[in-house]
Amino acid sequence: MDLSPKQIVYKLDKYIIGQSEAKKAVAIALRNRYRRAQLPQEIREEITPKNIIMKGPTGVGKTEIARRLAKLVKAPFVKVEATKYTEVGYVGKDVEGMIRDLAECAYRLVKAEKEEEVKARATSMAEKRIVRALAEAKKDEKGDLAREVFEAQLLDGLRKGQYDGFTIEMEVLDAPQPMELAPGGAAISIGSIFGDMFPQKTKKRRFTVREAFQIALTEESDKLVDEDAIKAEAIYRAENDGIVFIDEIDKIAGKGNRGGADVSREGVQRDILPIVEGSTVVTKYGPIKTDFILFIAAGAFHVAAVEDLIPELQGRFPVSVELHSLTKEDFVKILTETENSLTFQYGKLLGVDNIDLQFDEGAIERIAEVSVELNLTSEDIGARRLHTVMEYLLEDISFNAGGGDYPMITLNIDRKYVDEHLQKLTGDRNLKKYVL
Repeated sequence: MDLSPKQIVYKLDKYIIGQSEAKKAVAIALRNRYRRAQLPQEIREEITPKNIIMKGPTGVGKTEIARRLAKLVKAPFVKVEATKYTEVGYVGKDVEGMIRDLAECAYRLVKAEKEEEVKARATSMAEKRIVRALAEAKKDEKGDLAREVFEAQLLDGLRKGQYDGFTIEMEVLDAPQPMELAPGGAAISIGSIFGDMFPQKTKKRRFTVREAFQIALTEESDKLVDEDAIKAEAIYRAENDGIVFIDEIDKIAGKGNRGGADVSREGVQRDILPIVEGSTVVTKYGPIKTDFILFIAAGAFHVAAVEDLIPELQGRFPVSVELHSLTKEDFVKILTETENSLTFQYGKLLGVDNIDLQFDEGAIERIAEVSVELNLTSEDIGARRLHTVMEYLLEDISFNAGGGDYPMITLNIDRKYVDEHLQKLTGDRNLKKYVL
């Protein structure tokens, strides 16, 4: 997608408040990918991404920035925790697993796109299968009608949803359940190992028409798309567009030579190093070169510092940005200006039970004040504190709503309501029920 860095930041601003330095860094990294793609092949091979390391407390937007960035350009994206590679007493997960996860993500992304391209044809073929099964189930109702007329009536009813709950019998592929060959490893089916050595089996099963249609649509889509082309495209996307977000990297930072867990931490850093600097990882879709994957590392760095990472790993993250704790003004903006804000989400949720939830300015300000106070007096969990406060504030409304057929009721949440319902929260600081 041809977006300028300013356009990328503008789009990120819709979902994440503040943190302009981090947004600029990822916007430049994304634009540099586009610039690289326009260069001749021989020059392109020489230009590698400038990986980014983000420092900042939890809940300020580190993961969200990376996730939204990937979504913006439909890039394969995986988030991994560095700590899962450090298991006490035994070797943790293989660091190459992050690249295998990226390959899986890229495959699903490409497959979904290809299926969308053939959706019209697949839908038509699936409808024919369902109509045949329906005609067999309802043959007693056919009477003197010609087969074509009867099937046309069934097709019309199918599209209108008249038969969604009707049970039919249909032949479907008998796919074996995937098996986990090693604990924590990827699940692999026998078919993916032996390919076409064994013919595909089918069996008759009973479904509702709604379920049968979805199964038939999936099977027909699989017939129309080219599996080898999907795998090739997935490998290309993972190699050139992939983004790997390594969270909690500060937890594996620590100088060696002190014994205990620190040696293990340094060992994990050394395992991650070849992945970040460029190597080839074998996946079930084919080998993936990691040279041009963008790696974004993040951590709070309260105890350890970036300088505590081994020098070789530091050198592979040349761009370092700091994210700051959220202020009251940031919380107000998060509640009012972001797309699908918390106030919007709760409004939609309670709208299902005919409650029109309205927040005035005083209420929004007070919610922001309480969130900042709680972050200062207990753990600073950033924007996640809003979930705690909002859940506590609307607990009574959420509990009492629903279960009856009544007209739309408008509930106006003002500053007084917030003070009354958050009094216990701000007074006792009793958050055991809502510890995150």
